[in-house]
Amino acid sequence: MSNEDITLTAGDAEVTLQPGNGGRVGGLRVGGIELLRRGERFGCFPMVPWCGRIRDGRFLDGAVVRQLPLNAPPHAIHGTARDGAWRIARVTGDEAVMAYDLVEPWPYSGRVTQVVRLAEDSLTLTMAVETYDTSFPAQIGWHPWFNRNLGGEGAQDVRLDFSPAWQEERGEDHLPTGNRIDPEPGPWDDCFGMPGGVDVTLTWPGQLELKVASREEWVVVYDEQEAAVCVEPQTGPPNGLNTMPRLVTPLEPLEATTVWSWRRL
Repeated sequence: MSNEDITLTAGDAEVTLQPGNGGRVGGLRVGGIELLRRGERFGCFPMVPWCGRIRDGRFLDGAVVRQLPLNAPPHAIHGTARDGAWRIARVTGDEAVMAYDLVEPWPYSGRVTQVVRLAEDSLTLTMAVETYDTSFPAQIGWHPWFNRNLGGEGAQDVRLDFSPAWQEERGEDHLPTGNRIDPEPGPWDDCFGMPGGVDVTLTWPGQLELKVASREEWVVVYDEQEAAVCVEPQTGPPNGLNTMPRLVTPLEPLEATTVWSWRRL
């Protein structure tokens, strides 16, 4: 199958997928209203095989130091899969499966699969990283850019509501220091811990409420840009390949899911 854009529909919800542009969700419309910031770098892209920044683009695999390109100097950021073209494995009216083979500059071979399921009131994204030979550390996450304002007469900006157990203290290099602190008021470009699972509610007053949920316990919230806010569930904190690596082995893939559910107000 080609990697042209795909549209899934369910009720009055419509999602556009862009396998050729990093396997991202290019848009999500509910009742004709676009919830995601559109654009080549926006929408919602998969962060894999790592999330956020890796300090100096380096991580340890046993005693071996691996060096990645510094695409956010002085760090490497957000994985490699968002820069590649994904293959469409399967499409039905409300579900699509996309696949991506890990290649250079990532130093290990493996495959990423992303399943996208749309319902009338929810979008479910599931990702898995598999290897058939060498084990390696990895992370999975999603980086959605939700529109701060949905437009329309008198429309108000989105409000974020969540109750994290802690905030990762952020150093001057934008990476967690390893200290956990009480959550501080925004604006944020910060990682939070939610041991019961990610649970963040975005409310556009008088229009829509959307809940971002995941069984994972890490979420990065980024709301320093005027046009959009980002709520990023992930399997570990930034720099996690060094601090909290999750091992992908031939017997055990790394899997994660996030569900966005919404209701009209």
